[in-house]
Amino acid sequence: MQSIVAALDTFWEKASMYMNLPKITLTDIVEIIIITFLFYYMLVWIKNTRAWTLLRGLLVVLIFVGVAAVFQMNTIIWIAKNTLSVALLALVVIFQPEMRRALENLGRKNFLASFFSFDFSGGETGKFSDKTINEMVKACYEMGKVKTGALIVVEDEIILTEYERTGIAVDGILTSQLLINIFEKNTPLHDGAVIVRGDRVVSATCYLPLTDSLTISKDLGTRHRAAVGISEVSDSLTIVVSEENGRVSIAMGGELYRNVDAEFLKNKLAYIQKREKKVTKIELWKRRLKDVKEARKKVDQ
Repeated sequence: MQSIVAALDTFWEKASMYMNLPKITLTDIVEIIIITFLFYYMLVWIKNTRAWTLLRGLLVVLIFVGVAAVFQMNTIIWIAKNTLSVALLALVVIFQPEMRRALENLGRKNFLASFFSFDFSGGETGKFSDKTINEMVKACYEMGKVKTGALIVVEDEIILTEYERTGIAVDGILTSQLLINIFEKNTPLHDGAVIVRGDRVVSATCYLPLTDSLTISKDLGTRHRAAVGISEVSDSLTIVVSEENGRVSIAMGGELYRNVDAEFLKNKLAYIQKREKKVTKIELWKRRLKDVKEARKKVDQ
């Protein structure tokens, strides 16, 4: 092993001298790999929590500070400098639940297994089908007839992993019978929210954040406040079936649409279904590479 390491060091040293590169040892290469792994893990953590949304807000503030520095806006620069220490402390407080969960997950991981099993598929979940829309609408209005309370969160682009973990894993194909059975009174899974991802119910009995909005009517209960709360921190659509009067409401973008009919609900679900996902250049490159591979397979056949 020592001879192999020495040979690699000699080869790299000669190559560096020939190409006029800075001297890089094997230790430097290992260090780069470790930093790359940690950076990748941090990006995955940001993707699966609300951290990305909060981070974008922070980037907007930093851009304003950068503009102030370019144009010598001394008052703004002075405020930024004097609030830097407070801002760092505030970030720790804001990200405390996510940071704790990330460290717990890191402690449970098999380091070598996670190191060599990067997922380059992009984790695409896909939009739900028309059948899923019909099943959800059917379940909601059947539950409304018998005044069975329900809270259904339909995930869109922002992944709701942190709320999914608060519930019980279901991972079943969404049908109207499954939803009705979940929310049936006096059953183990009826209390809390259901999270729908694609065509599957991924989790039940999930806890959602309650809204602090003062515009919400006082006669609305916890289900409606939770529906508005999750819509304020994500791009999801949440369906609420009232246990008191059986009426169906929708929360979306921090707004609550009360007492909607089946056609209105179908249209909103169809809007989420057809809304295009923001595609990055890396994802476009992966798709093109996949298309090229499929074309080559067809030619070979």
